[in-house]
Amino acid sequence: MAEPDPIKEDEMENCVLLFATVEKSDEVTPELTVSSTVESVKLRLSRLGATRVMLFPYAHLASDLGCPGVSQWILKSIHSRLIEEGIETKRAAFGWYKEFEIKSKGHPMADFSLTVCPFAGGECDKSSKCCQSEAKNC
Repeated sequence: MAEPDPIKEDEMENCVLLFATVEKSDEVTPELTVSSTVESVKLRLSRLGATRVMLFPYAHLASDLGCPGVSQWILKSIHSRLIEEGIETKRAAFGWYKEFEIKSKGHPMADFSLTVCPFAGGECDKSSKCCQSEAKNC
């Protein structure tokens, strides 16, 4: 389910590139997923001294993808909330194959992985009962 009429070409320099995937478990509490993601991103930005984010939907990060409608809502909501927080943010189109070029700075935190717990909020440390179990609908 691709977005209609995406921006065909755009760029952002000196930013944090956020490859993002929405998984089925994120659909349980989408609002908590959004707020937890925004808070985690703000924390990482402050550690980096960065003020700009390129939000890039990237379905290849997970094998248990959320449904397209909820995924779009979550990603658009993250985008909007980051802007509301005063963070310059752009979002690549959902559902399209995209070509991209990346140049990364040589910094200890130049790349990192972040998983947000949709059940407990915040970064996932696998301590949530739902994250430890095989159950998908906690």
